[in-house]
Amino acid sequence: MLTIHHLENSRSQRILWLLEELGVEYQIKHYKRDPETSLAPPELLEVHPLGKAPVLTDGDVTVAESAAIIEYLADNYGDGTMRPAEGTPQRRAYTYWLHYAEGSLLPLLLLSLVMSKVETKSPMLIKPVARKMFDGVRASYLDPNLQRHLAFINETLSDSPWFCGDQLTAADCQMSYALDGAEVRADLREDYPNIADFLDRVRARPAYQAAIEKGGPYNLMTGK
Repeated sequence: MLTIHHLENSRSQRILWLLEELGVEYQIKHYKRDPETSLAPPELLEVHPLGKAPVLTDGDVTVAESAAIIEYLADNYGDGTMRPAEGTPQRRAYTYWLHYAEGSLLPLLLLSLVMSKVETKSPMLIKPVARKMFDGVRASYLDPNLQRHLAFINETLSDSPWFCGDQLTAADCQMSYALDGAEVRADLREDYPNIADFLDRVRARPAYQAAIEKGGPYNLMTGK
């Protein structure tokens, strides 16, 4: 049976959603974050050398990285669903968004998160210096780049409800986590309403709700 090694409040939630959409049987092995560091526990190192989630095991096959897991599930369990047909514009869009989430958008969000944590935890003596330095990076690099990316995504979603057209695909599952993270750092409803509407559609799906119920609490507003 398929097993998803699921870290709470993490990228692995979108894999649970995809599994629910596919309607395949699977089991979940739950892992808790370290309460002090918010990092994954060392037990995940027994599943994969990097000790990260998600990880999928299927018999003697182990697959890590969200996009690789999605491609494995689509190839072996998709039965032609959740990805567009080969050679179509929708398939090219699917491949793009499948890799854009981790390759382009999430690095910006992660950098913003790390900088906020470093600034918050800096010793009081150097906190003003850290704040001034980080404010400069935000103003000159992070904020304009994040705004450019979110405007691009918002425009993409102005033409169709999903990233590859009128049909939900696994690329939407992949993008959902990145946009959950963007929601923490931007007023999507006010500035990027098409993204906000996309997240509303995602969260209204029965398969998504089932994934939340099975995966446990999921709230990126904590910044974890």
